[in-house]
Amino acid sequence: MDNIQFPQDFVWGTATASYQIEGAFQEDGRGLSIWDTFSHTSGKVFNDDNGDVACDSYHRYEEDIALLRRLGVKAYRFSIAWPRLFPQGTGELNEKGLDYYRRVVDALLAAGIEPCVTLYHWDLPQALQDKGGWANRETIAAFTNYAETVFKAFDGKIKQWITFNETWCVSFLSNYIGAHAPGNRDLQLAVTVAHNCMVAHGEAVKKFRQLGIAGEIGTTHNLYWFEPYSTKPEDVAAAHRNRAFNNEWFMDPTFKGTYPPFMVDWFRAKGAEVPIQPGDMETISQPIDFIGVNFYSGGFGRYKKDEGLFDCEEVQVGFDKTFMDWNVYPDGLYKVLSWVKEEYGDIPIYITENGACYDDELTADNRVHDAHRTDYYKKHFIQCHRLIESGVPLKGYFAWSLLDNFEWAEGYRKRFGIVYTNYETLERHPKDSYFFIQQVIKDNGFEA
Repeated sequence: MDNIQFPQDFVWGTATASYQIEGAFQEDGRGLSIWDTFSHTSGKVFNDDNGDVACDSYHRYEEDIALLRRLGVKAYRFSIAWPRLFPQGTGELNEKGLDYYRRVVDALLAAGIEPCVTLYHWDLPQALQDKGGWANRETIAAFTNYAETVFKAFDGKIKQWITFNETWCVSFLSNYIGAHAPGNRDLQLAVTVAHNCMVAHGEAVKKFRQLGIAGEIGTTHNLYWFEPYSTKPEDVAAAHRNRAFNNEWFMDPTFKGTYPPFMVDWFRAKGAEVPIQPGDMETISQPIDFIGVNFYSGGFGRYKKDEGLFDCEEVQVGFDKTFMDWNVYPDGLYKVLSWVKEEYGDIPIYITENGACYDDELTADNRVHDAHRTDYYKKHFIQCHRLIESGVPLKGYFAWSLLDNFEWAEGYRKRFGIVYTNYETLERHPKDSYFFIQQVIKDNGFEA
């Protein structure tokens, strides 16, 4: 048995997102988001589920913060719903919406928990989507105004800020693959949205610096570790394209101020150009204080002509699978964060999401024995320790998610929480994985 110990200042946390947990979708002046529209469009979400109620955290946030306190986390990552503050995306501030987050932040601080806030976790005001959404550069100015409002309201109280969550999902998953709101299938549109979101991130960082806001600001990209099945040059190139789709396409502009040329050429051959305007790349590559990485999976690929966007097919190599049918690949976490350090230098890294979906059952005594999820966390914690021992500046880990919640296009059938949500009664029941993480946090380590 090996005793895994983490640094004393390592930040343990857990994470949620506004549309997935809050509910109260028409309360206190909140405007509609693209996810309200998408989830109320029949056939877009499993079982036509929606986030109208979700976990009802809008009314139960004190109960959720009590769960966080009992868990022992140092930090809690959550997102602010833009349409709660600006129902039309711009214009007059809805004070009732801002007051809700004031209550949440004050309650977290009173519990000794640092709020880590994501400004954009996918709930774009529908009024802005009606004007073109992220494809319209006016949305960049609207986002910067919204960010400035939140920065000023919470200066000194929130010390850690994330501009965007998973820009790949906002752009390609939502506007090329079409699986998420607003559900488009247009490669040029997706490339444009990705670029404009990156510019909006940079403008928010510039505003943060101009205002002299206390604390740190960064962004979160969902990175994926994709390896070639063989050393054949065509397999190596195909796997690299597939990986770069998630990784280099977003990390290179953030840290190098350029898009990877081989990907620019590939997209161009598919008919999509990056709509770069003068000054954009300088804006995108504003220095940030940390990078957030969401990691869930990885895989192996090889060349296959006309397979997907990148002439690459995934090869099954016998990984265990989660209930999302995602490969369980803990070593991929070690590899991808080692790559981040090698490629982009000693930027502080936070794992802003990592977790697993399994088919949980609530027992008669209100317990959930989620041994697979507990094992998933343990294996990924070991990789975190390896990274730290290897000199990678990994500063913290946020488990996804605190609660079972509205899992986007999967509705309520997919559970990622370390706390079970009974969607009929809205009661919360900590799972075995919750108690495992609680003990890890208490001991700042565990026996591997």
